[in-house]
Amino acid sequence: MLMRTNRRQLGVSLIAGALAGLAALPAAASSHREAPFITRQPTVDATDFYMFRSYEANRSGYVTLIANYIPLQDPGAGPNYFAMDPDALYEIHIDNNSDAKEDLTFQFRFNNENRDTKLTVGGKQVSIPLVINGASDINTPGSAALNRRETYSINVVRGDRRTGTRQAVANAAGGGTTFDKPVDNIGNKSIADYASYAARHLYNVSIPGCAAPGRVFVGQRKDPFVVNLGETFDLINIKAPATAFDPNAERAAQDSLAGKNVTSIAMEVPIACLTNGAEPVVGGWTTASLRQGRVINPTPKSGAATKDGGAWTQVSRLGNPLVNEVVIGLKDKDQFNHSKPSGDGQFIDYVTNPTLPALVEVLFGSAGVKAPTNFPRNDLVTAFLTGVSGLNQPANVVASEMLRLNTATPAASGTQNRLGVIGGDNAGFPNGRRPGDDVVDIALRVVMGRLCHVNIGCAAKDAPAGLIDFTDGAYVDSTRFDNAFPYLRTPLAGSPNQ
Repeated sequence: MLMRTNRRQLGVSLIAGALAGLAALPAAASSHREAPFITRQPTVDATDFYMFRSYEANRSGYVTLIANYIPLQDPGAGPNYFAMDPDALYEIHIDNNSDAKEDLTFQFRFNNENRDTKLTVGGKQVSIPLVINGASDINTPGSAALNRRETYSINVVRGDRRTGTRQAVANAAGGGTTFDKPVDNIGNKSIADYASYAARHLYNVSIPGCAAPGRVFVGQRKDPFVVNLGETFDLINIKAPATAFDPNAERAAQDSLAGKNVTSIAMEVPIACLTNGAEPVVGGWTTASLRQGRVINPTPKSGAATKDGGAWTQVSRLGNPLVNEVVIGLKDKDQFNHSKPSGDGQFIDYVTNPTLPALVEVLFGSAGVKAPTNFPRNDLVTAFLTGVSGLNQPANVVASEMLRLNTATPAASGTQNRLGVIGGDNAGFPNGRRPGDDVVDIALRVVMGRLCHVNIGCAAKDAPAGLIDFTDGAYVDSTRFDNAFPYLRTPLAGSPNQ
C-alpha cells in the first residue's frame, strides 16, 4: 500500500501532542477557536471538515461532505442553545479542475422564526422564555412545540461563489426549498427519543445538474473530534515512560471533547456531480462569511439586535485539519481565515520552514527528538498543498491548501485503519478525511518526517525522529461512529447529563 511503513517503536514514548509550545494561543481542537477574531464569533467558527467516499451500504457512488460549526457546546447550555447565525453565509466549496478555485459551492442560509408562544398568567398573555413550549408533537419537523423554529435553504453555485450560476436545492419529496433543522438535544423529558427525532430531519434532495438525488442533514451531533487538549497546549505536559514506546500511549490520555457537541452541515452528493468527468480528484473546504458592516440596534425590542449589510466577508476557512491551529503563525491566523486557496502563496514559509517540529525538538531534544532537516519541507508541501502523487494529487495541480479526495479510491472494505494512508488504508486521511481518522496522530507523525521514510519529498536521513509514533494519547477510530449518513452520532443530552 502507498506510504505504508514499518512502525518501529523508538525511544520516546509519547511525545505526544507535538501541538507544542503554542499554549499561549486561545485555541482548541481541530479548528475550534483557532484564530483571534473567530473566538468572538463562535456561530461561524468551523471546527472540522470531512470529505470521504460514502461507506454506507449501497452508497459507494456518493461522497459525504460534513462541515461542523459552533465549537465546545455544553449539552445543558440552555435556554437558547446553539442556533446557526441567520446573518451568516455557510459554504462548502469544491475545486474539481485543480486550479485552486471553487467550481461548485453549496451555500446554506438560516432563518430563525420566533413564534412568541404566550401563556395566560393572571389574565394577561405573557411570552414564554423557552425555545420549546411543551406541546406533545415535538417529533414532527416544524412542530408547533417549537417556540423558535430554525429553518434553512440551500443553493448550489457553479463557477465563482459570488458571480456564478446559482440554483436552489429542493426537497426530492414535494419540491420545497425550505428545510427544518432539529432543535438541539435539550433533554430526555423534552425529546424522549432524540435519535428518531433527528432522523426525521434527514432529507433526500434534488441538486440542479445532478442526475441522482443527494441527501442532507443539518443539526446537532456529538463532537467527533478527539484531542487531549489541556495537557497538549500546556507545552505537552504529558507523563509517559522515556525509555521505550508505550503501546498504551495512544489511549493513555483523556479526550477533552468527550462531553461536547457540535452543529453539523452534512451533505451526500453523487460522485458524478462533484467531479468534472475527467479528473477523479476533487479538493474541498468550508467557509463562513458575514456582512462587512454591522450596526448594533440600541432598542431591539421589536426588531433584530443588529443591522447587517455590505458585501459578504469571509471570516472562517477550513480544509485540512490543524493547519491554522499549528502551522500558521499567530499574526497571520485571521488573514488565513479570510483568504482563498488561490492566495496561499503568502503562507508558503509556514509549510516549507515550519516552526512546530522545531518546538518539539526544543521540548524533547533531551530525549533524543530531532526535527527534520530538509528545507524546504517538500514532504509537507506534498501533504498540505498538492496531494500525494499516485494517491490524491490531480493533474496540473496548483499548490494550495485544501482537503483532497481521489473519488476513484474505493471506500475501505471491512475495518478502517485509524491512521489512514500511513497505516496502509488509502481510503483515509490525507486522501480525504473520515470521522474515524486520527488526524492528530497522523499529522504529528507526518510533520516530524514520516513521509521521508518512504521517500516522499525527502529521505530517511532527513528525519531522524520520523519513525517515532507521536501521539496525543486521545484515541479515536471508526467504531465510534455510525455506518450510515450522517455518520456522526446523536448529540449528548442536556438532561440527564451523565
